[in-house]
Amino acid sequence: QVQLVESGGGLVQAGGSLRLSCAASGRTPNSYAIGWFRQAPGKEREFVAAITWSAGTPFYADSVKGRFTISRDNTNGTVYLQINSLKLEDTAVYSCASSVWRGSYSSQRVYNFWGQGTQVTISS
Repeated sequence: QVQLVESGGGLVQAGGSLRLSCAASGRTPNSYAIGWFRQAPGKEREFVAAITWSAGTPFYADSVKGRFTISRDNTNGTVYLQINSLKLEDTAVYSCASSVWRGSYSSQRVYNFWGQGTQVTISS
């Protein structure tokens, strides 16, 4: 199994920045990529970004391109999600997930391990 622990969420004013972390442990060699998803109140969970461990290739949802940056640190098994110019609509629970598959990272079906999530709340 792969264990994932998110951190870095909190209450932030609109226009500010936040960096979320996803620490992976366990059978991480079985993890090919890490994805970030978010679920806003009353909405379905949606894909935000993903990154492959080996090459560090990033993938983004069109809605977050330009404001979100995903990165990884292979030395400590952590994936980061930098969010800039925060908007009220960024309020959500952000979760990271591990995939053993190559490709289709926007689909939740390719992820087999999930973290508990971290709450991000944006205030006006």
